[in-house]
Amino acid sequence: MVILQTQGVEIKVRTAFSNEQSSPAHSRYFFLYEITILNKNEFAIQLLRRKWFICDSTGEQHEVEGDGVIGMQPVLTPNEKFTYNSGCPLQSEMGKMSGFYTMLRLFDSKEFIARVPEFHFIVPGKLN
Repeated sequence: MVILQTQGVEIKVRTAFSNEQSSPAHSRYFFLYEITILNKNEFAIQLLRRKWFICDSTGEQHEVEGDGVIGMQPVLTPNEKFTYNSGCPLQSEMGKMSGFYTMLRLFDSKEFIARVPEFHFIVPGKLN
């Protein structure tokens, strides 16, 4: 698990490898991740957008951006958390992902960035 706090927003990330959704014979490695966003501010915030930087060990790099996460733009009151699960296909057994969320302070409609810590995808046993 990795954790990072920026602008009063704490983000925790856990990762796992999915054997069921992977096909090493076809260079497809599927990883799951769980993200928990905790609002440590004294005001409500809303997650508006996300931007991801994805890289695998073959050098493939991708950027992904869009509105919200998993089709939602959650509002978090002070000390409220939001957890969601998603996945990422890679062409190699290792990779990494990082990025940020564009958040909105609801009391004054100002946008700010909450950084997501870099997290790694590694097929179990690869580093042994």
